[in-house]
Amino acid sequence: MSTDKVYWSPIKSRFGDFAAWVDGKGRLLRFHLRAKNAASVDRNAVRDETALADVQQQIAEYDAGTRKSFDVTRAAEGTGFQHEVWEALWRIPYGVTTSYGALAKELGYPGGARAVGLANGQNPIGLIVPCHRVIGADGSLTGYGGGLPLKKALLAHEATHAVREGDLFSRAS
Repeated sequence: MSTDKVYWSPIKSRFGDFAAWVDGKGRLLRFHLRAKNAASVDRNAVRDETALADVQQQIAEYDAGTRKSFDVTRAAEGTGFQHEVWEALWRIPYGVTTSYGALAKELGYPGGARAVGLANGQNPIGLIVPCHRVIGADGSLTGYGGGLPLKKALLAHEATHAVREGDLFSRAS
């Protein structure tokens, strides 16, 4: 892979067809929850399934319920505040949800739920940076780039496969 090129590929999942982009160093730039029109996102990107084989494999493991966290180097573009929020999203454990307000408070921005929600909505690496794990303070499912049915399906999938404390015969990945 050339270090100055960008590569993309459709990513197949039990949840639908996604698309992902990596740079020449293999760092994940984007992960879209819909593959439609993916070729036009970056017209200079080269379609190369081999360059995205690791991402595809990790999604397949997630689909099977055996992968609880992703092992990718992320290189998304965003503001300092957005990166701060995305790092907090990255730390939300598999099978766990939090609210925008709780996330804002954790980041030291009490009353900053709206700003956190906006940054969450700008997450260019959906699913892998688990913005689907953020819900409303009242427990309601709120907006999601892939649509609320996908958010609900991802949360149900994780709830089914999450290792709970005290499960005798389960092991964390």
